[in-house]
Amino acid sequence: MKSRYVACWLVGAWIAGSLFMILVATQNFRSVDRLLAAPASARAPFEKMGHQEARTFLRYQVSEQNRWYFETWETVQLALGLALIASLWRQGKLVVSLAAAMFALLLVERLYLTPEIIRLGRSIDFIPQATPSQDRNIFWRFHGAYSGVELLKLALGFLLSGRLIFGGNRTGVELDVIDEADHGHVNR
Repeated sequence: MKSRYVACWLVGAWIAGSLFMILVATQNFRSVDRLLAAPASARAPFEKMGHQEARTFLRYQVSEQNRWYFETWETVQLALGLALIASLWRQGKLVVSLAAAMFALLLVERLYLTPEIIRLGRSIDFIPQATPSQDRNIFWRFHGAYSGVELLKLALGFLLSGRLIFGGNRTGVELDVIDEADHGHVNR
């Protein structure tokens, strides 16, 4: 039964990390506009650079940070995914299949989508927003695909969590039962 608890913890960590990364990525870009709106001590360099040039440079810095964050998070997810599958190996086909599907989606991100997003992102970092760019259009298609895969992976994670928490015991191992008459001691 302990493997189920470990699996719940791993899925929870995976979901929490993914939600945190969504927050970080979106807020990093918003921070550029917040900084430019009230630059405080950075006002002089920004004025010397010009508003649009400063914005482009700061967005480039944020993009590089996000690229590193996502690559690092994907590496962590690889470890979480392997540990999750290992912890579920004897829990039943459905939960193993859900974890394997999450891991497969992660591999699509890690091996195909992320490298392309990074390559395309770097090719458009300094192209002005008003300038039409085929690479920018392709970048946004890849970004949308990544977002879709990420949402699907999260949905599978929530489904897997529900199955682990509410799906009952499918392995024949007895569940821990708290005997109220025994004042909270766990019996088997």
